[in-house]
Amino acid sequence: MATGGMDEASNMKVILKHYVSGSPQETDMHLTAGTIKLKVPKDSNSIILKNLYLSCDPYMIFKMMKLERQLTDPYVLGSPITGYGVAKVLDSAHPGFAKDDLVWGITGWEEYSIISDPKNFFKIQHTDVPLSYYAGILGMPGITAYIGFYELCAPKKGDYVFVSAACGAVGQLVGQFAKLHGCHVVGSAGSPEKVDILKNKFGFDEAFNYKDEPNFDATLKRHCPKGIDIYFDNVGGKMLDAVLLNLRPHARIAVCGMISQYNREQPDGVQNLSSMVLKEARMQGYLATNYYHLYPKYLEMILPLIKESKVVYVEDVADGLENSPKALVGIFSGRNIGKQVVAVNCL
Repeated sequence: MATGGMDEASNMKVILKHYVSGSPQETDMHLTAGTIKLKVPKDSNSIILKNLYLSCDPYMIFKMMKLERQLTDPYVLGSPITGYGVAKVLDSAHPGFAKDDLVWGITGWEEYSIISDPKNFFKIQHTDVPLSYYAGILGMPGITAYIGFYELCAPKKGDYVFVSAACGAVGQLVGQFAKLHGCHVVGSAGSPEKVDILKNKFGFDEAFNYKDEPNFDATLKRHCPKGIDIYFDNVGGKMLDAVLLNLRPHARIAVCGMISQYNREQPDGVQNLSSMVLKEARMQGYLATNYYHLYPKYLEMILPLIKESKVVYVEDVADGLENSPKALVGIFSGRNIGKQVVAVNCL
């Protein structure tokens, strides 16, 4: 709530209490109240944001950990955690941003944020779609799906495509992109409801609940009897190992994530890598941030597909910053259906 003639506002924040090991819990985070000045500091390039939507993403678990070999800078204890979000500019000293601009980028998990260097924020030009989409299909998860499928996997019409965690923020898009490209698409998910969504909403040819399958190799041979040309990997571990036994010649694997391994003390080993040699296959990991120069190209493709309802996007929206810890923790147990977003403020 703004006070003092709108110069200052109360600011609720989500703080990480301590670094975690294993599965994160809601109790690892807490909400704290503070205040924030709604005017940018003089002689700065800062912008002040009113956060509208926050994105819950699997990579955030690495920032909640203090590891011997750190993959990314950990969160600072006592400061708001950060992640992708959609926001409105309230004040700006940066020449590239003006008051009332809508933007998406890395922001704080709080009601308002001051961004000292907003060079990596994207200005939102298209507002005839839901703003929350810029935390998902029109943001980092969207370009992640686009790059992994089109740029890395180079699909051909008739390819056999398998997508794991196919009902998530990225997987649901990869499956639909593959169908539009004329591929045969199989997906895995973690509940009967998600399997139904894959087949009846996203148009997957086949789908299965991996929790009901004791033998992933046998499952893939049943659903992909001709083998797999493209595997879009979101889970790693035993599923990846089973896929390696079912590759077609010159198969391509895009390693987007390995969510099944993130909260394990001892990750699963991969035993079947010799198949990569025998099938002359290619496997590549990637970071979407290295491909943001292709974001305009992606928007040019995806916006018409959204507006023509040729691609649909399922979101799981939690209401209120107070529910953000529960929402974030839920993605690691598969509690969410679709892209998990937190709605913080109204415009």
